[in-house]
Amino acid sequence: MTGAAARVLVIGVGNPDRGDDGVGCAVATRLEAMGLPGVAVAHMNGEITALIERMADESIVYLVDACQSGALPGKVRRIDAAREALPPESPAASTHGLGLAQAVELARTLGQLPPTCVLYAIEGAQFEVGAALSPVVERACAEVARRLRDELTTTALGKGVQHA
Repeated sequence: MTGAAARVLVIGVGNPDRGDDGVGCAVATRLEAMGLPGVAVAHMNGEITALIERMADESIVYLVDACQSGALPGKVRRIDAAREALPPESPAASTHGLGLAQAVELARTLGQLPPTCVLYAIEGAQFEVGAALSPVVERACAEVARRLRDELTTTALGKGVQHA
């Protein structure tokens, strides 16, 4: 985005009523409480068209979501989704219909993927209805919120960010 201020949006994806699936929204809540200037925070349930629409006009988007890849619960992966394809999710891993990976790839195909699009994926352990975040995912939630705060304040916000 040349000559204009960049915009930063963090989207926490998930369902807080399904155990570790709510970790994206939990990270978003922590970031909102930090009150980072120039950062807009959204909570979304992962519905594919709503995600694509919300990202379409943004320059810098950070997505945070639970995943189920077979790694140890609480493992955090940072993926530069603007530069590399996201690993496909297994249907059993996604509680968001088609899934976040499919939303990002469809946005890429449609030319609506933001120039900067980063995913923080947190490996979940339990996804039962009514469950709270598991202790290991709660710790990962705090870690990702700290990492995002640091990344946003040292990188994105230092580049003339406009409040989204």
